[in-house]
Amino acid sequence: MTNVKHVYFDVGGVLLLDYSGTNKWIEMKRDLGVTEAQDAVFDQVWKKYRQRICVDCDVDTIIRDFEAVLDRKLDNYSMLEDFVNRFELNPSIWPVANAAKEKYAVGLLTNMYPRMLSSITAKKLIPDLDWNVVVDSSVVGHQKPDPGIFEAAEKQAAVEPEAIFFIDNSPEHVKAAQARGWQAVHYNPQLHEVSNQEIIDLLGLDVENTG
Repeated sequence: MTNVKHVYFDVGGVLLLDYSGTNKWIEMKRDLGVTEAQDAVFDQVWKKYRQRICVDCDVDTIIRDFEAVLDRKLDNYSMLEDFVNRFELNPSIWPVANAAKEKYAVGLLTNMYPRMLSSITAKKLIPDLDWNVVVDSSVVGHQKPDPGIFEAAEKQAAVEPEAIFFIDNSPEHVKAAQARGWQAVHYNPQLHEVSNQEIIDLLGLDVENTG
């Protein structure tokens, strides 16, 4: 990679391990008491709001809809808190992020539910860096792969598109970034050592241990 001035990290599936490639969605439903027979109606409610929950719909406001299809109360339940509590650290990439910060401007470019990023940060699930830029879909009103979020990221980074290096676990998001002229790579959290080394090599980072 050449002429890199700004590095954007995705959060879920990159800086932390979310539900991607796991059974956590099923586990969450079973812990909530959702039976296999109720899966379809539960998922239907989720799909109804899926395009809005990373933009302008707080996931905790749709709990009443889940109660209606399950025909029972979910008292004192926070879906946002449940999600975040199931996220896991990805400590292998922290040295990579730290090394990138030493060499480039760094930022977060993430699809987030309202209030989620602050909860993730409070639980110290991502590196505690002085991020130069934070582009949160629930703040800017656009989510990846919508061009609007990439436009916002370009403006906030204040560099030409080809000088941006982007790391994301979604091939669709990587392609959307590349279509704008960004330098972008796919991160596979199931093969994190390989993905970390690819980033190190492409960015020319000095990192001792990402295991």
